[in-house]
Amino acid sequence: MTAEEVERAVEALLFAAAGPLSASELAYRLPEGADVGKALASLRARYAGRGVSLEVINDRWQFRTAPDLAWLMVEEREEPRRLSKAALETLAIIAYHQPVTRAEIESVRGVGLSRGTLDVLHEMNLIKLKGRRRTPGRPVTYGTTETFLEQFSLPSLADLPGMAEMRAAGLLDINVPADFMVPDPSQGQGEEGEQLSLDDLNEVEFAKDYLEDEPER
Repeated sequence: MTAEEVERAVEALLFAAAGPLSASELAYRLPEGADVGKALASLRARYAGRGVSLEVINDRWQFRTAPDLAWLMVEEREEPRRLSKAALETLAIIAYHQPVTRAEIESVRGVGLSRGTLDVLHEMNLIKLKGRRRTPGRPVTYGTTETFLEQFSLPSLADLPGMAEMRAAGLLDINVPADFMVPDPSQGQGEEGEQLSLDDLNEVEFAKDYLEDEPER
């Protein structure tokens, strides 16, 4: 296939796909030797500034509506309830410290964590079970999902705000300790724990107390 033919084929696959596709998934559909990377770069440049743009989220590609045209897609309906403060704090801790156990989340927050907080985040597909830590008790660890990246428009975990961005946004006090560091979640992605079996998954119970704020101890 010529470069133009590869580009047309990649364009067709991305438009027809039900979800984002990785470069390897695109290459699997094309003849051997097709330069998928070049085709993606060319398509991204060609669609820049148009009604749809080619975006990459966690190394997976998808055509998405241009942000400035989002108002055209707005549908008026009842506004969904927002996550509680406890749920947002828990999600932030998981995002920056993953893979992280429930006990570690509680240690960072400084208060106990109700089971319902993790239920909500799991049911909204913002977090997932990563595996069991190879430590006594084999605690379950949690991490974020691709839905989390899409929800917050993050290409990857490495694009989470760092200390400078947080301070500029007023999220950090100017008097934070000199040795304070914002965790880099991308550094923990290679950490492997024991994979969860079906029996393990059945052990993880999810209660139904949804979005209500949990009482602080």
